[in-house]
Amino acid sequence: MTNRISANQSFIKTATHQTPKDGNSCCGDGFYIKETSDYFLCAVADGLGSGEHAKIASDAVIQTAKQNHNLELDDLMMLCNDVTKGTRGAAVALLKFDKRSGHFSYTNVGNIRFYLYAPDGNLTYPLPVKGFLSGRKQKIQVQTFPYEPNSQFLIHTDGLDLKEVRAFFSSRMNIEQLSAQLKAKLSSHKDDVTFILGELPTN
Repeated sequence: MTNRISANQSFIKTATHQTPKDGNSCCGDGFYIKETSDYFLCAVADGLGSGEHAKIASDAVIQTAKQNHNLELDDLMMLCNDVTKGTRGAAVALLKFDKRSGHFSYTNVGNIRFYLYAPDGNLTYPLPVKGFLSGRKQKIQVQTFPYEPNSQFLIHTDGLDLKEVRAFFSSRMNIEQLSAQLKAKLSSHKDDVTFILGELPTN
């Protein structure tokens, strides 16, 4: 189980949680967060199935994100696809906030969910793209949206089932409190679970 709160000199404050499926010693999900003076990158990978073989697939993706975090998302996603060849395969999502432009970009393949909630109540929810990365040819679609200061976001693998997303965010709790709420929903772990909550600064 992993729980992490990060706020040191960062653009975005984050809270993360990861738990393997009941009975497994390792988690088949992986994630990576990288921040520079220009951007904030978050990569999430969900290896198909669970256990060691799922972890091999997600680890390959996460290592690729670590080594190539400066790339545009479409190029990075193609590299992630290449490294899943010969593995079980993985669902992957890449998120990047550009500090200079005030926009964020998002791309995914597979059942990983992402939501961004603005202070005015507007909810941005890019629809997931069916499938998974396995080295086969993929059509990568990158979507770009503006973001507002003080917005909050959630990205999670399908081990978390969150029904009332707008109501979850509308309480305007801080991300530590929101993280505690999500963990309380995980009474059993029928699948690997990873979630990352983030909060953008006020200015």
